[in-house]
Amino acid sequence: MGFWLVVVAVIGALIIALHWISYTLLKTRIGRSQRWGLNVCCGTVDGGGVNADIVKHGDPPNFVALDSVYDLPFSDGQFDSVLCSHTAEHVADPDRLDRELRRVAKQVTYVLPPLWDLAAVLNVLEHRWVFLCVRKTHARLPRRVRLPMARTIQARFGQRITA
Repeated sequence: MGFWLVVVAVIGALIIALHWISYTLLKTRIGRSQRWGLNVCCGTVDGGGVNADIVKHGDPPNFVALDSVYDLPFSDGQFDSVLCSHTAEHVADPDRLDRELRRVAKQVTYVLPPLWDLAAVLNVLEHRWVFLCVRKTHARLPRRVRLPMARTIQARFGQRITA
């Protein structure tokens, strides 16, 4: 019994550590890697340009409240770059999100949970999609599959974070 408790504890600690590296360390580094014209679904991160989200989580400068990520209040090609961090896995239609971001920006960078971040990948309370990738950043949306049971669980309990 003691051996298996140690194995479970080590695996649990590894999952937590990998999630922290992915979601905190790498996400922050990517957000600060350049000045982003638009930081959509910014949370509390300042991208250096316009910061936009459907919920105001903190007090980022140049904040624009969004009604929908599918209908952004910006003109065609308004931004040189857009950072879309940890959003596509939440939305019902990632391709529609992609079309809208490409409408307003010349360059789109997605930050997604990689497969090795099991705490994020298997988050059925928040996510709808699993992106089949091992890197965090992408110029195009990678292939994806629906997160099993997410639709059923979210229909019953609600989606904790929506985009």
